[in-house]
Amino acid sequence: MPNFVDAATILEVKDVKASEAFYNQKLGFGPGHFFGEPPCFCIISRGRATLFLDQSRTPRAAPLNQYWAAYLYVDDVDAYFSELKSRGVAIERDIEDQDYGCRDFDIRDPDGHVIGIGQLLKG
Repeated sequence: MPNFVDAATILEVKDVKASEAFYNQKLGFGPGHFFGEPPCFCIISRGRATLFLDQSRTPRAAPLNQYWAAYLYVDDVDAYFSELKSRGVAIERDIEDQDYGCRDFDIRDPDGHVIGIGQLLKG
């Protein structure tokens, strides 16, 4: 049976260029790779995390996610929390240890997606 080798989260966005700028400038992702003319799709990565930014074909008032649209694991959540605060990223939920074995916090992107960012607790 074939094994999964990778996965990417697809986020519906209103303006693919503005969303790429947020993830690049505020969250420290590398420059995105745009597709379409005009651009309507972008692949953006930081480390092993990849996001697909898909410009809405039918705009909605809010994204269709339950809670987290994506959850990103980092190797030093406290340092990344400080990095994002220094870049002016609004924190949706402050950093805290969770019963599910992670230390994490939440941000909200310009399209309203809640992004969880965490680190596995040693234990």
